Amino acid sequence: MDKIYELAGNKIKVGLEPQLIRVYSNAELWAYLDGKADARFELMINTIKADYEQHFGKALAISNASLIVEILVHVYCDYLGLSFNRMVQIKWVQALVKKLLKRAEVVDCGEKGVDSNRWVWDLLAKGKSIFIKILPENLNAKNIKSH
Repeated sequence: MDKIYELAGNKIKVGLEPQLIRVYSNAELWAYLDGKADARFELMINTIKADYEQHFGKALAISNASLIVEILVHVYCDYLGLSFNRMVQIKWVQALVKKLLKRAEVVDCGEKGVDSNRWVWDLLAKGKSIFIKILPENLNAKNIKSH
């Protein structure tokens, strides 16, 4: 079931399924993270997890840090891909990058039983603060994310 969370004036689109949340890396999420990613990620994750628990009657078994790092990496890959396509004007390369961007735009965050990559995000979660520091302050300063 898709939900929209109104956070700091931005509409964050998230899908909720048993053992999984799906976060959409869209212009609203980018605007929400603008310059305040650390605190805003915590608010977003806590809001989503509280709603998940209310809806499914049990907590989502993923740590906040693991969720944050997974979403951050997808957002950053989305940002890099869009920036790359602005600079490189070779059509077949742009088409390839667009295919990769489709995967980066939807962040499927599943519990260990349904997400075979959860161990990677759990391992990288220890470096959450580093990932937050390397995220550009104003992701959409160049207006590369339109949807």
